[in-house]
Amino acid sequence: MKTQLQAILKQLKSLGTDKNLAGMARFGISTQKAFGVPHPALHAIAKQHRKDHALAQELWESGYHEARLLAAFVDDPKQVTKTQMDAWVRDFNSWDICDTVTGHLFEPTPYAFDKAYQWTRAKREFVRRAGLAMMAWLAVHRKHEPDETFLGFFPAIEAVAEDERNFVKKASSWALRQLGKRSKFLNKHAVASAKRIAKLDSKAARWVAADVLREITSEKTLARLR
Repeated sequence: MKTQLQAILKQLKSLGTDKNLAGMARFGISTQKAFGVPHPALHAIAKQHRKDHALAQELWESGYHEARLLAAFVDDPKQVTKTQMDAWVRDFNSWDICDTVTGHLFEPTPYAFDKAYQWTRAKREFVRRAGLAMMAWLAVHRKHEPDETFLGFFPAIEAVAEDERNFVKKASSWALRQLGKRSKFLNKHAVASAKRIAKLDSKAARWVAADVLREITSEKTLARLR
């Protein structure tokens, strides 16, 4: 397996460009141990290694940015454990790693709801973002889940709405917006939640509230929910 890992890392290195690295940096993506590989190339490689849990572990442990994105694409959610989730989330150092892993790999697991609540209560920036990102992904992907299942997300989001850190602040808005766009029922609760957040004595909270209300009370959103 190590030979396979080295071959993939060599391939990733050959596909990376300085232009892509510069683009990553502009979007606030960590370029530490990164090659600058475009996402279409990563997906093409992933198609050759689907459901390879062992390879995913090695890719992640390599520490390379694109290797960790690839790990999320090739791993098997059915083999992911709570221990793995907690270990990987502690390694998150960039918003795209956080959002890709939570959305592609962790959300389909049976532990997604529990981890969303647990991580949102964490102190570390990208662990907290992971919890909020999970809430956003769950609101979008779990289409057959009863809306009432998501009601607990509102107080969890409100509890961290004053967090000034950029990647947390944006994730709070993202999670609340996705809840507000899921259904008419949840839209009502999301609007009420955003209005409560707006009353908090915090610049970050006011930003979150305004960002959320602008989208979930728009004519476009409300028309889709009718």
